[in-house]
Amino acid sequence: MKKTNILFIVFVLFLFVSCKSKKNVVSTLPRPVLNVDSVRPDSSAIIDSLFTPDHSQLADLKVSTKQQKKTAKKETVSEQEERNLVLRGTKITSSTVSVSSAYSGIDRVVEYDFTHRDVPEAFEGFRIAFISDLHYKSLLKEKGLNNLVRLLIDQKPDVLLMGGDYQEGCEYVEPLFAALARVKTPMGTFGVMGNNDYERCHDEIIRTMKHYGMRSLEHEVDTLRKDGQQIIVAGVRNPFDLKQNGVSPTLALSPNDFVILLVHTPDYVEDVSVANTDIALAGHTHGGQVRVFGYAPIQNSHYGTRFLTGLAYNSTKMPLIVTNGIGTSQMPVRIGAPAEIIMITLHRLKE
Repeated sequence: MKKTNILFIVFVLFLFVSCKSKKNVVSTLPRPVLNVDSVRPDSSAIIDSLFTPDHSQLADLKVSTKQQKKTAKKETVSEQEERNLVLRGTKITSSTVSVSSAYSGIDRVVEYDFTHRDVPEAFEGFRIAFISDLHYKSLLKEKGLNNLVRLLIDQKPDVLLMGGDYQEGCEYVEPLFAALARVKTPMGTFGVMGNNDYERCHDEIIRTMKHYGMRSLEHEVDTLRKDGQQIIVAGVRNPFDLKQNGVSPTLALSPNDFVILLVHTPDYVEDVSVANTDIALAGHTHGGQVRVFGYAPIQNSHYGTRFLTGLAYNSTKMPLIVTNGIGTSQMPVRIGAPAEIIMITLHRLKE
């Protein structure tokens, strides 16, 4: 073979490897994540326009170094303006705390500081505990349930909210809620039902919750009052049946109230309008339950990994916190999706 042919083949192989390498690099770039957001539905058009890419500079490829520096500086100022605009609505920060072996059955507490303009002054520092998907008894058994109760008590929440899928058998309803009733909070305990709870034991769960002074929110709202001010908790009934429940209970509320929407599946906040909601809390996904190198074969959402776990946003820029939950379904195993409780501390945004 001639030397020129060999060189040509080497050159073609180099181009192939180079292109493949670039393709892989592009495909693994992470999507940008907003850590803060405005939750007003009427501001979504403004926010969308802010984050629309500007390709006008691509028309002139002969930009001088001096002009490039000037453009970069201008873009930095623009990004700060965007950030300031978002901060006027909501600021959300989070941290994760691993729990000791004394609380075996729960791996971590995920803490959120949620700062919003609609949080009343009386609710500054208000602490919300959120749990979901206990699936008692699955991976969560009696010892783990008692540890969960102790951990919740130690967190000193002002209210306890629950996202459904409580049981793996009707015989477990009474002992489960008897244990959870030991968590005493100033504002009480509220919950919605999960798909498991509509399949079996629904009425028994409602009766048992009522017996222990807990409130189930089946397309209902309740008001938490403190020092003459209030926040509202709304709950969704069977979010998988949109024919019957496709109108969110938040639509009848005032946009000036601070509203927490409690719903079992995160898909609901994208499937229907949840206007007037300031933050939604959901479970159902189990965080994938089994995740290998971040990949979850089972996602329990028709939006894929978009609402798999943690802080997310729907199309109107409304923030949503999705918990991994505590128990398991199908198989009593968790890999890469730690069992957790969520703690949210409210703050009033001071402009």
